[in-house]
Amino acid sequence: MDWLNYHHLYYFWTIAREGSVTGAAKLLHVSQSALSTQVRQLEDSLGERLFERSGRRLVLTDSGRLAMRYAEDIFRLGGEFQNELKGRPTGRPLRLVVGISDVLPKLMVHRILHPALELPEALRLSCRESGLAPLLAALFEHEVDLVLSDAPYVPLGGPRAFNHLLGECGVSFFGEASLARRFPKPFPACLDGAPVLLPAEGTALRQSLDRWFQQQGLEPVIAGDFEDSALMKAFGAAGEGFFGAPSSIAQDVVQRYQVQVTGDTEDVRFRTFGISTERRVSHPGLTAVLGAVQPM
Repeated sequence: MDWLNYHHLYYFWTIAREGSVTGAAKLLHVSQSALSTQVRQLEDSLGERLFERSGRRLVLTDSGRLAMRYAEDIFRLGGEFQNELKGRPTGRPLRLVVGISDVLPKLMVHRILHPALELPEALRLSCRESGLAPLLAALFEHEVDLVLSDAPYVPLGGPRAFNHLLGECGVSFFGEASLARRFPKPFPACLDGAPVLLPAEGTALRQSLDRWFQQQGLEPVIAGDFEDSALMKAFGAAGEGFFGAPSSIAQDVVQRYQVQVTGDTEDVRFRTFGISTERRVSHPGLTAVLGAVQPM
């Protein structure tokens, strides 16, 4: 494979921008003869002449104009790459890639990520939704900047990551009006023998709810369990069963899904974690989302 000498290309690019070897030599603090030699070596490696003389001036050949277009892109991207690593603004919108565990309520996710969208600089938010395991794999491969989950990362001898507690609240139960009329007992007795819609088995909230039902002596009928929290709410809005959601978004759930609050409990806690590979984050978007919350 023929390798392009980017050092030589940078000298060519500077000469073309300055319009002369003399001007480029002053800018680069390199002798004119050294510059000319390196550009000739670039031309030899490409098999094309990049400059030609027009009187006392150097002008680009057709190949030189093509090389200049590519050099402009190459060195612009190189500058943006360095700026982004240093956390400085570039000509492009800042990009924040967030992996979202599919059990998290979408309304809550929006609240958590909204501060990043209020940054003074332009930001492009990319959201990926999946199970926690593939999201953590993407985090460790630096494909995502942050993972949002209902459970903290527990290292088992693998890569290191840091948990940031983003919020904690109780759980409210909701039901469609006709369903609530069918089970009129006070909360939580109304759930005994009633159809309920639950998060998927193995999730943190499902485990907490299962324990709570047992502690309360309740035996609800599990009408369905869901990996996607929005799908669970859609079934709940159709009257297929009572369902739980974080109390902090109770009013939003009532308005959006046209259901009513059946009852609340503080004995079941819903927690949201941000998982990052940095203890002290430098990405402006991450800083806005995580705020002053200290890693756990």
